[in-house]
Amino acid sequence: MNVSVLGAGAWGTAVAIRLADTAQVRLWTRSPEHAGAMCAERVNTRYLAGQGLPANLLPTADLDAALSGADWLISAVPSSGFRALLQTLRERGSQTPLIWLCKGFEAGTRRLPHEVLEDAWPKHPPAAVLSGPSFAQEVASGLPVALTVASRDAEFARRAAHALHDSRLRLYASTDVVGVELGGAVKNVIAIAAGISDGLGFGFNARAALVTRGLAELTRLGLHLGGRSETFMGLSGMGDLILTCTGDLSRNRQVGLRLAAGESLEGAVRELGHVAEGVTTALELAALADSLRIDMPITQSVAAILRGEMPPREAVANLLARELRDEVAF
Repeated sequence: MNVSVLGAGAWGTAVAIRLADTAQVRLWTRSPEHAGAMCAERVNTRYLAGQGLPANLLPTADLDAALSGADWLISAVPSSGFRALLQTLRERGSQTPLIWLCKGFEAGTRRLPHEVLEDAWPKHPPAAVLSGPSFAQEVASGLPVALTVASRDAEFARRAAHALHDSRLRLYASTDVVGVELGGAVKNVIAIAAGISDGLGFGFNARAALVTRGLAELTRLGLHLGGRSETFMGLSGMGDLILTCTGDLSRNRQVGLRLAAGESLEGAVRELGHVAEGVTTALELAALADSLRIDMPITQSVAAILRGEMPPREAVANLLARELRDEVAF
């Protein structure tokens, strides 16, 4: 089996390393210098230092070479670059099955990745989203992980799950594309909130409350948009939310910790050195919730902090001062 991973950030590299256990893998980056460094050093020092690249993983900056002979294409570019990549694949006439890894909304359009796909490439090949609780470092190290692959075509989702799984990568098939994508988007925003709470020293109890009420926000919005409740209780919902809010490898949680320490948003993102998709997602998600009149107070508070409208401690105080209500999940 030949797999091409398009995008050589931390997550794309980790997936490429894992798939190289059972496949011939090409890892595409836009930068010839980046590709050359990975070929020479046999490690992606820029984004995933310390994880060697297997012999059957070939880094390349030649997109045509990456596409040639591939049985599967895996898009690992961030949400901001997904449309441009799709347009390029469409122009080249690719009909290779596609799986995307990006999480969040497209800035300015509030579209989820599957909506971007339908808009940019109406006659696209079979496609699916892969998401779930996973840190790149652990996946690349070969530690066990379980993820969800979702497609509106149930048979294609099952085929993708069987093709890409191995003894330490367990894949579950789903047809709830909306639910899986929303889980991957909303959890990044709640993780920023959890990082802020932890950074302010509010303790484990407060973090547990944030995770639980964040799940309620995800479920409330997700059901409105057509997702299924069982998805939000599964790997790409509750599972990914718990991991991202509690694990120190979470980039979005790290943004929250830095904001709580008084760093500017620009400084926090710059120091991180990686894409934290929750930053863009929070702003788009808050605007979407407003337009739909969906109650998402944690999301709105994170967006207000990111816009510089209030400091983190004031945002938390406002959340605690909200009118008391019955506990309703959605």
